[in-house]
Amino acid sequence: MRVENKVAIVTGGAGGIGRGIVSKFLDEGASVLVVDIVPQGDGEMIVAEIANGRPAVYLDKDISVQANAAVIVDAAVDAFGKLDILVNNAHASRQAPILETTQEMWDLSMGSGMYATFHLMQAAHAQLAENKGAIVNFASGAGLKGLPTQVTYAAAKEAIRAITRVAANEWASDGIRVNLVSPVALTPGIEQWSEAFPKDYKRMLAGIPLGRLGSPADDIAPVVVFLASDDASYMTGQTLMVDGGSIMLH
Repeated sequence: MRVENKVAIVTGGAGGIGRGIVSKFLDEGASVLVVDIVPQGDGEMIVAEIANGRPAVYLDKDISVQANAAVIVDAAVDAFGKLDILVNNAHASRQAPILETTQEMWDLSMGSGMYATFHLMQAAHAQLAENKGAIVNFASGAGLKGLPTQVTYAAAKEAIRAITRVAANEWASDGIRVNLVSPVALTPGIEQWSEAFPKDYKRMLAGIPLGRLGSPADDIAPVVVFLASDDASYMTGQTLMVDGGSIMLH
């Protein structure tokens, strides 16, 4: 098992891509702190279902609140004794054309995306340095392509890419690797976007050479686990496109 006896934090881990990542980490021998905000207080039940007796703990915390970053890291250490892996998956945003984009939309995307990623990285640094750990952040084709209606999300994702590259350089001497995954997957968020902007969705699907959206569990999660594992011990500062070939970086 590729991450046996490792401890991971996965934000947004109760659904979508995050759920697939949590399940794959558990399959590969890790213990996981699942951070999310689930309506009706069903988070513990959802995580218990994903874990099926394996070591996973649910924590209901808003990652956009800076003070929660330290609370989240402490919760992982309290539950499992250490922290080896941080996966910054969660990110909330609302789509709109530039001329209809509001300050509230900017605050939501930057707060739950760029700032949350940055603050959790800061909070996790000491533990990750002690354990020679790994960080996996998330980029998006929305930023790389400049997709219409995605201005706040695209900007936050490109900021996360920049933060990742800087951290990869600064923290290499600490033994911390920092990489990104840029996925295209069939998630609830994509489904909502496709209904709101069907023309943009069809255009996106037509631009995927492999002709389909990825599976969170079968296509995206294995790449995240790879980057978190010793199999990727000589990789840092990289953006891996897990998008069916829709963007081919050079």
